[in-house]
Amino acid sequence: MIKSLQARKILNSRGEFTVEVELETNKGVFLSSCPSGASRGKNEAVAVEPSKAVDNVNEIIAPKLKGELEGRQKEIDEMLIELDGTEDKANLGANAILPVSVAVCRAGAAAQDLPLYHYLEHCETRSRPAGPDAGPDAGGDAGRDRVSPSLPIPCFNIINGGVHSGSDLEIQEFMVVPNKGFFSENLKAGVQIYQELKKTLIRVFGKRAINVGDEGGFVPPISIEKEALDLLKTVIRGERDIEIGLDCAASQFYKNENYSLDSIVFTSEGLLGFYRDLIKRYPIIFLEDPFAESDWDSFQEITKRVGKEIIIFGDDLLTTNIEKMREAKKREACNGAIIKPNQIGTVTETLEAIKIARSFGWKIMVAHRSGETSDDFIADLAVGTGADFIKAGAPARSERNAKYNRLLKIENELK
Repeated sequence: MIKSLQARKILNSRGEFTVEVELETNKGVFLSSCPSGASRGKNEAVAVEPSKAVDNVNEIIAPKLKGELEGRQKEIDEMLIELDGTEDKANLGANAILPVSVAVCRAGAAAQDLPLYHYLEHCETRSRPAGPDAGPDAGGDAGRDRVSPSLPIPCFNIINGGVHSGSDLEIQEFMVVPNKGFFSENLKAGVQIYQELKKTLIRVFGKRAINVGDEGGFVPPISIEKEALDLLKTVIRGERDIEIGLDCAASQFYKNENYSLDSIVFTSEGLLGFYRDLIKRYPIIFLEDPFAESDWDSFQEITKRVGKEIIIFGDDLLTTNIEKMREAKKREACNGAIIKPNQIGTVTETLEAIKIARSFGWKIMVAHRSGETSDDFIADLAVGTGADFIKAGAPARSERNAKYNRLLKIENELK
């Protein structure tokens, strides 16, 4: 039973205030905190001013939750949604609601003496009508697929660009994606590549090249995207089980229906040609947000042309929102979903979004934010829901490594 709930402000990895909550039950005290993004989709749940979010938890949410059973995740999340009363969490704020929802989830797992990832594996989701194109398992809990815990493939953002850095690179994240069979081997490969890239940058550009961006990746003094990809290709050294992923975050360089990249103004068709050339030159496994979130036609076209070769992930396009996912499925605009709990606001809605994405046959990547905390919930979320990938930044900085270290611990538990 929930005995008390209290919120306070803490600093995230960008030195900005966010919200941490402390929930107490008969089983102990459970913490959770909310991350924030620099590159945000326009349909994301709203984060209110942190002081207001703290007040909303302490003065509005806490009195309602006192005495509730922590194992009632779906009912509590529904209560939080009803208390807010808006479609986008604009009243209480997703930064108030999400840490409460996650703390409740942790408490629920403890009440059943289960690891969090096992609890999430069986956690009920809110039932909604699936719609005609949602897939056979998308409506409600009956017949829901159960996914055995498995470790996701990590995607390490080792060169930062876009709004995550002070670099002249427009593409936001240059990731290496090792797939060596075991998470610990993938992490070792990611660390080795990160350190090799560091040595290469010092040798080529000097020590000024190893400053890091928001997500721990390096910010070298280059402005051409292919130069960054050449650096990655060099440190990968032709290993076939290591590929490259790009978060293009194209909404950030979209203006007047054109895209400005490498000092060139591209039409949508021109940018598609640019991406197709990259796919031929480099071992690319996925593109995330290759076009602006409003450019649906271009998402459809790139998925049609290269969707059988690589994964096209929607992030700003989807914002972990079921209705946006259904629209994307209907338009065949992507074949992968980025999942960020703070984009939607509750654990239940996050699990719903994952279930819908899986019913579409999409690949699933659970992701952090550029303004992170040491909260490692997304590691358990990725394992418990059988996500294909996880991205938590470079294998550096404590708020990033908290997720990777949690995954190492889970891997040991599952052996």
